[in-house]
This record gives sequence, C-alpha cells and structure tokens, in this order.
Amino acid sequence: MKKLVLSLVIASATQLALAQEFPNKPIRIIVPFSPGSTLDILPRLLAPHLNQALGQPVIIENRAGAAGAIGTQAGAKATPDGYTLLMSAVGPQVHTPILYPKTPYHPVEDFAAVCQVATGPLSIVVRPSLPVHNLKELVAFAKKQPGKLNFGSSGVGSVNHLLGEMVNLYAGTKIVHVPYKGNADAISNLLGGEVAMVMTGVPAVIPHAKAGKLRVVVITGRKRIPSMPEVQTMAEAGLPEAEIVIWYGLVAPAATPKKIIDRLNREVVKVMSRPDIRALFSKQGVDPEPDSPEEFAKIIRDDYARWTKVIHATGLKFD
Repeated sequence: MKKLVLSLVIASATQLALAQEFPNKPIRIIVPFSPGSTLDILPRLLAPHLNQALGQPVIIENRAGAAGAIGTQAGAKATPDGYTLLMSAVGPQVHTPILYPKTPYHPVEDFAAVCQVATGPLSIVVRPSLPVHNLKELVAFAKKQPGKLNFGSSGVGSVNHLLGEMVNLYAGTKIVHVPYKGNADAISNLLGGEVAMVMTGVPAVIPHAKAGKLRVVVITGRKRIPSMPEVQTMAEAGLPEAEIVIWYGLVAPAATPKKIIDRLNREVVKVMSRPDIRALFSKQGVDPEPDSPEEFAKIIRDDYARWTKVIHATGLKFD
C-alpha cells in the first residue's frame, strides 16, 4: 500500500513539475491537410499569438493525405507531452473512422480535447462559367445531365466528399466525385476549369469569390455569414438535410497530462477571446467559439454518435 501511495505521489509531483516548466521548447501543431485549406488557415492565424502567450515558437506542420487520416494518426500517436498538438476538425477525426472501419485511431479514445477554436459551414463553389447562381439552379442543371457534372473534394471520405454525396442523396442528383489530396488542390483545379464545382470550407474561397474568380452558391451552416451575406444556407435553399456545421479545434494525444491540457486551454481561450482575434476569424467566415476541454470532449463524443447514424443512413462505407 505504501508503495502504491508513494507511486501516486511521485506521479502527481511529476505532472505538476511538467506543467510548471511547460513549455520549454517549440510546440508543433500538425495540420492534416495541405497549405491553403481551412484547417491550415485557422491555426496560422492563431499560432503567432500562442507563440507570444507561451513564450515558445509554435510551428505548423502539414501532414496531408488520406482525407486527413495521415496527419490525424500522427497527432494521435505523438508523444503525449503537450509539444505536439493536432489541429483537427469533425471530418478527419470523426467522419473518417466511421467511413473507414480500419482507420488506425479512435475519434474519442485516442485524443485529449484541448480547446475548440471555431465553428463554420462548408460551401459549394462553382466556376463562374457554370450557369448557376444558387443551389436550386445547380440541382436543376445537374439533373438535366446526370453523371456529366463533377465535384472536387479534399479526398475520399472527407467531410467535403460527404457533403457532395448528401446532395446527391437528398436532391436526387448524380454529380461525380473527384478526390484531391487537399482543398487547395481542388480549388486550384476549379480555378483552372478542370472540375465544375468544389465542396470546401469557407475561408479558402473568400478571396477568390470576392475577386469574381469563383461563385459560392450555398453554405451549409444554420445562418448566413457576414463575409458573404448574399449566399443562402442549405435550409433557405430547400435542402435542410444537408446542413453541416464544422468544428475546428486543438487536440492532443490521449495520455497528455491534464495540467498541460489546462494550461494550453487557458492560453487558447485568452487569445480567442480578444476582440481583434475574433474579428480576424469572423472575416474568414467562421465563428470563434473557444470552450473548456470538457465541453470540447463532449462535442466530439456527441458528433461521433450523431454522424455514425447519419453516415450509415447514406450507405457510404469504404474498406
């Protein structure tokens, strides 16, 4: 018994010492998509301010591939010391393991929630030469030529892919999926005229839409966004079944000490609560929504249960 008590005391003291001296070297944030994607843009906005708050460099490392599974696995399997974090989202962390039963990580068990950073919608974006300006026109145009239109996404099994299949399912269209390694590649090919449309997060397309190079026909959130107030939501466009709100947040490997998780959470919440940072994120078409580790963990658990039912209803599943 004395040995057990001594072991617990030592473990507790070790965790306290780790938390007190943390951080004493650079912190790495793994992004499971390529540069230019929404999941890449948001941590790059956050990193310089975390750098100042923590007194150590915060480095972004892109590990793209397999609809985000490669980078997400790297985040799950990293040393649980707080020096490797994952910028995650509902797609790679929750959807991918449901769609791919052999995915080498569990959405809940392999991660420690640090802090939700923001939430936001997806969007359907078309090249300007396509004669559609809203979802109703897009659906009508697609139905006239089943199987001839295509849509790009960040990869097979990504949330963007899922959005396209939900539109096909609920609107009765047959738009063909074209997977890319990341959103940036998909958008680049859309700009080049190689695909008709792309399903993607909002931040990556705002500059192109403002410049008239792309047209956003619908967003998947519950409300319109200030940066593009003219664009309808899915519910307004008549397809509420395809409403999707994405969370973006920081997670760590599951065994990361709680005191380190709490320290990281405090600093992220402080940064994300600043009016100038909130305005910066709002311009990207997302809502800053920092929370506690416990609140974020519940969001992840609830989404895993919800999306398991939704995805099974679509019939999508991959080996």
